[in-house]
Amino acid sequence: MTENEISYKIRGAIFKVSNSLGPGLLESVYEAALRYELDKEGLTVKTQVPIPVIYDDIKLDLGFRLDLLVNDKVIVEIKSVEILAPVHHKQLLTYLKLTDKKLGLLVNFNTDNIIGGITRIANNL
Repeated sequence: MTENEISYKIRGAIFKVSNSLGPGLLESVYEAALRYELDKEGLTVKTQVPIPVIYDDIKLDLGFRLDLLVNDKVIVEIKSVEILAPVHHKQLLTYLKLTDKKLGLLVNFNTDNIIGGITRIANNL
């Protein structure tokens, strides 16, 4: 399955979760619900995946974690904030670069219109 096909299924699951739960909950709630929906779709989902950071050939032991990694191809970073800041977009792009992944979705569930809460970010390897 391609990144675009996976992304399509993820977006469908995001709509289901958003329509069911609405805005204003903790990110951990949306993460658990989204994982459940993606599991139902038959996708392989890993949560809170550690991201290794290599600097000058040394592995730095830091606490960076991906919210969701779907089919080992697409990163989903979940937020529940009033407004997404530019740093949220940069964070996901950095995660894509550190993991050599091509596609990520940044999702802000704290919105009345979830369509506007989903940002697709590509890593031009």
